[in-house]
Amino acid sequence: GAPTKSLLSLVSDRDRHLFLIGTETTIGDTTTQDKMFIRFSSQEDINTYAPTATNTAGTFRLDQGNEIISAVQGKDYVLVLTDQAAYVMQFVGPPFTFSLRQVGSNCGCLGQHAAVYAQGAVYWLGFGGRFFKYDGTVKQLGSLVEDFVFTTQGDNLGINYDANQIAYGYHNSLYNEVGWYYAASGSQQINRNVVYNFVEDVWTTGSLSRTSYNDA
Repeated sequence: GAPTKSLLSLVSDRDRHLFLIGTETTIGDTTTQDKMFIRFSSQEDINTYAPTATNTAGTFRLDQGNEIISAVQGKDYVLVLTDQAAYVMQFVGPPFTFSLRQVGSNCGCLGQHAAVYAQGAVYWLGFGGRFFKYDGTVKQLGSLVEDFVFTTQGDNLGINYDANQIAYGYHNSLYNEVGWYYAASGSQQINRNVVYNFVEDVWTTGSLSRTSYNDA
């Protein structure tokens, strides 16, 4: 009973719904895939996606952007990021199950794994070349390393935007840091990193070949 073609999936862990994101408007018909369309299953039932009066399945369609890029489980919400905007989905119970509200614009995400939740906030690499944070409101992070990370002109070797989907965000809880691994211009593999200490408000850049990260 599940859609067969989606961009990504996510479990809303507190209420136990499975989200299929960028999925089919007609279940089972791959030609109806809509990259801005979201389906969620009935509670604790990964086989039921068609909404009825007796289940908690449902759908949303986001309206700002061309496609959904990433989704992250926050404290009591799911933050969904398109290439242009940010939305919060939050469990509210019957009869609507989830609420959906847009919380930011001009703050799209760079890649599926370029957003990370850490100590009450979601951090991500912006699609247009900035760093963002959501902690109840969307904020642009002030940074002196934006040229190093995002600009490819002159002597800068910023992100290879054609390899945006391998950029990887992580949380290093021991040092109160979030960071991102990314491929620099001219590379198809990750060879750079940028790190933000959100307690001391300090940025660090470097060269490092890593493809993913698991916190201690």
